[in-house]
Amino acid sequence: MFGDYKVVLGVAPTRRDVFPPREYALESKAKVMPRLYEIFGKIPDLEVVDLEGVCEDGLLMDLGEIDAVVRRFRERGVNALFLPHVNFGQEEAVAKLAAALGVPTLLWGARDDAPPENYATRHTDTQCGLFVSGKALSRRGIPFSYIENCWLDSPKLEKGIRDFLGAATAARRLRALRVGQLSVRPRQFLSVRVDENRLLERFGIDVVAITGAEVLEEVQDVLRARDGEFDAVVWDISEKADCSAIDGGQLDKIAALECAYLRLARRYNLDALAADCWHTFPDMLGIVPCFANGDTAEKGLPVACECDIHGAVSAALLYAVSRGEGVPFLADLTIRHPQNDNAELLWHCGPFPKSLCKSGVMPAVVDCKGQYELRGGTLTLCRFDDERGDYRLFVENAAGTDGPPTGGNYLWIETNDWPAWERKLVCGPYIHHIAAIHGDWAEPLREACRLIGGLTPERV
Repeated sequence: MFGDYKVVLGVAPTRRDVFPPREYALESKAKVMPRLYEIFGKIPDLEVVDLEGVCEDGLLMDLGEIDAVVRRFRERGVNALFLPHVNFGQEEAVAKLAAALGVPTLLWGARDDAPPENYATRHTDTQCGLFVSGKALSRRGIPFSYIENCWLDSPKLEKGIRDFLGAATAARRLRALRVGQLSVRPRQFLSVRVDENRLLERFGIDVVAITGAEVLEEVQDVLRARDGEFDAVVWDISEKADCSAIDGGQLDKIAALECAYLRLARRYNLDALAADCWHTFPDMLGIVPCFANGDTAEKGLPVACECDIHGAVSAALLYAVSRGEGVPFLADLTIRHPQNDNAELLWHCGPFPKSLCKSGVMPAVVDCKGQYELRGGTLTLCRFDDERGDYRLFVENAAGTDGPPTGGNYLWIETNDWPAWERKLVCGPYIHHIAAIHGDWAEPLREACRLIGGLTPERV
């Protein structure tokens, strides 16, 4: 269901049974685990399940304990696995546990101290064990993420954990994604054709067909009931946007359409929507759905216009990788900047979330469409698409920049090399639609592709 980005992280610290000595492993664990829990405590929507009370010393080592570990993790709903090595680690146990759970897996171990000066046995050899654990996972065909062998106080550790949680969430959500298709694509929009069967067979993505008639019936039900959710949406829009260019009836229809989207998503357990915006709603409801589409995205439910199912998947991936920290939007790549050869206009007729409006500007609703520039800063852009079943994910960063004003919703972005972007996007398998979100989520998004499998990340 949209808006659920909770991770239940199974943490299974591991040690070797034969060397180095047990007491050194316990010393290492006493340093590693408090630091990890310090990091975990900063991360929202994260529940941690460890091995205390299941394994001796709370460490994964004995193959005979794996069934009990799997049972605990499954009972607690673990959906991601972290395997910190407190010394060399037990690669057989690591691989068997990861294989049994079948969830996104993270491998890491703390950097080893200098060898003892008296030539005594080294205390951990953690890095050495990471090589063999990685091989054991690879032999079983288990995709895994890896954090560089680093000191406990290194910023790389916390960043690596956060990136993994984003990647794991994106991988998990994609594998069970349900996209509601509302009505049919506009006839001439050949670029948004997709293969529903292949999406389901390859990734488990389910496209749920919903007729325009059902959506409109839901809108009428909302308008008749005028319940608390409807009142809250009307209030939110009227308080946070300039609605002087539309009348009360239009505002009611915008709010009712938004509520209908949310109702349908809850009814059919949907994660994103792809809606026709050219004919269904203008012809039968008397408004365009643009502003409602963007406003619905603020509730955690992205709505792609023009029945762009791959666009909806792209936006859902951005929501998941950020774990709800940002709000994605779907834009057209439209024209190059008149002066800046590396800049491009992200634009659409009015479906960008009002919360992304440029600072100091009141977002306006005109003809039921948003009319405002978005704020700048660092952005991550992506596009999920395919050609003949070869699925790829274009992922790059850009930054907002100044440019000429235009109508609708827009943001000028500056890239590292726009001609290279243009060639990549024109030559495919991509189109003019691209999803974007504020912040830098490029690396965890690329890592998610490794965890998903069958999806190749691409960059300029």
